[in-house]
Amino acid sequence: MNAVNDLMKPVAFPNPYDVPLQELDPSPEALYDSGQHWAYFERLRNEAPVHYCENEAFGGFWNITKFNDIVEVDSNNEVFSSEPNITIGESKIDFSPPMFIAMDNPKHDAQRKVVSPAVAPMQLAELESLIRGRVATVLDNLPVGETFNWVDAVSIELTTQMLATLFDFPFEERRKLTYWSDIAVTSPNVEEYGVSEEKRRDVMLECLEYFTGLWNERIKRPKKNDFISLLAHSSATAEMDPLEYLGNLMLLIVGGNDTTRSSMSGGVYAMNKFPAEFKKLQENPKLIPNMVSEIIRWQTPLAHMRRIAKEDYEIGGKTIRKGDKVIMWYISGNRDQDVIENPDDFLIDRKRARHHVSFGFGVHRCMGNRLAEMQLRILWEELLPRFSRIEVTAEPQRVRSNFVMGYTHLPVKLHAK
Repeated sequence: MNAVNDLMKPVAFPNPYDVPLQELDPSPEALYDSGQHWAYFERLRNEAPVHYCENEAFGGFWNITKFNDIVEVDSNNEVFSSEPNITIGESKIDFSPPMFIAMDNPKHDAQRKVVSPAVAPMQLAELESLIRGRVATVLDNLPVGETFNWVDAVSIELTTQMLATLFDFPFEERRKLTYWSDIAVTSPNVEEYGVSEEKRRDVMLECLEYFTGLWNERIKRPKKNDFISLLAHSSATAEMDPLEYLGNLMLLIVGGNDTTRSSMSGGVYAMNKFPAEFKKLQENPKLIPNMVSEIIRWQTPLAHMRRIAKEDYEIGGKTIRKGDKVIMWYISGNRDQDVIENPDDFLIDRKRARHHVSFGFGVHRCMGNRLAEMQLRILWEELLPRFSRIEVTAEPQRVRSNFVMGYTHLPVKLHAK
């Protein structure tokens, strides 16, 4: 086994109830691929929902772990700044391309407004038949009765096809988008995975070079509704610095890739962990839209978002000081039993299923949330008539990350109707 695979072996962490509360730290990446994070967040929600800790890699930060506290922080962009970064870690080299999700107003709203027409309701209505046709083609070409990797064959393929459409990217080269997305979200401790910060920078600059060519093509043509054309033709973004262009590209690529792809895999995994729910769905396919929201809550594709306090602020009986780093743990808020009944269970007919924090709140609420929901809905609408069972044959391999809650391998076997 090579060194990278050795490093990806499960790491044993202490029982969180055996750790002094002030030392409890939910940020190590290896907590997540082994599922040990759930107990850490349970203790924090119960005993210290607003909790300060120190970490050698990330410095000091506040953990916000309860649903309503997360909503309060996320909705208050006057006090809590998204600049200069939205993740807990920092780049170890001077390479942090700016992106509008990590900007405050007015610049955030100006840039977000430029690209939002690509995922506006009217545009989504036009995309639905295209998405359905692609889903049908992918599903009809899957091997039945043989074990294969659902992540690559379905989740990555479908989301990458969608990304290629949103960017009007050369379709035959669409897997470049997957590669760039995966490199972009590699943990800040990337040396553990055989990819250095310098290597990531070089790959991102290759991505910028490719997209600069596409920008130069689009600027010569009439404006269309793809992301690149919208950016190139808007006064708010036409004069962007190249690194800002790169940052916004990576935001749109990762936002359209990792979250939907993780939910496409997470939904299949959830149905196997809770087989009664799959039976319930087969008996009542009208539950699919509600189930989609439950998948997104249960999976929580992005574990956290970060803010910086612009002034002192009282919350949960604690005082967050100006300049402090604040981490909103969405993955914990979505398991808050004070707000969500039986939160660890996957229930496709859950009441108020859309009442979750996976998409965030306030001005930074996920721009593509309706597109993500539509892709998941269509996938399950096409799965049900084709297969009597989607059997997970072994435990999945997960991304080692405290940010992206995703899968690298989900072995499944399809059973025909």
